[in-house]
Amino acid sequence: MISIAGQLAIRTITGRNGPFNVGRLVTSIGEFVIKDPGLDQYTEGKYQGDFAITQIRPSYYTHGGRLVVEIRAELGGMSLDDVTNLSAEDEEQLSTTVLDPLEEESSPPAVKPSKAQQPAARTSTLIAAPADSDEPFGMKPTAPAAPNSDESPDEELFGTVWPLADTVKLDPTVDRQRLRAQCARLGELGYSLDFKLQVWNRRTP
Repeated sequence: MISIAGQLAIRTITGRNGPFNVGRLVTSIGEFVIKDPGLDQYTEGKYQGDFAITQIRPSYYTHGGRLVVEIRAELGGMSLDDVTNLSAEDEEQLSTTVLDPLEEESSPPAVKPSKAQQPAARTSTLIAAPADSDEPFGMKPTAPAAPNSDESPDEELFGTVWPLADTVKLDPTVDRQRLRAQCARLGELGYSLDFKLQVWNRRTP
């Protein structure tokens, strides 16, 4: 891991799954594409600060019939000092015709199953009941009923962060889709992000 000063330009793009953020980090050792899930917490702009880079690697994906090659940096953390509006040059470098990282993650290459994974030929329609089952021979055991849950939708969404305090720090390691939903819900509940402290604060009336 290295820590280096730089500028992180974040642009918000609206895709099929809603808005998402992509970033470009400019440092003294080069420029890198940033697609970390934590970016979705931030508003569009250019952030100045120090960045902990854990990995730099090439990335390839296809989008719109073309092959896209990127040099990506993965962040282990960042300390932000200031934010300004994106310049016309920043907007030009951060194209809006990019693949949503959520789609990129959910589209693994198709793999043909091996012979051992091929389903066996069906030889009988009867299903033997387990030895400890009371069901008649040839009948499927009745699936147990799902336990009743008293969790509210927000409690289920936020998990260990629930109940929400006046200051909320989200876990950027949760899956990307859940983090986006958490950010959207916090905005609906009257929270705003303090980008310097990287926490969400409840807005006072």
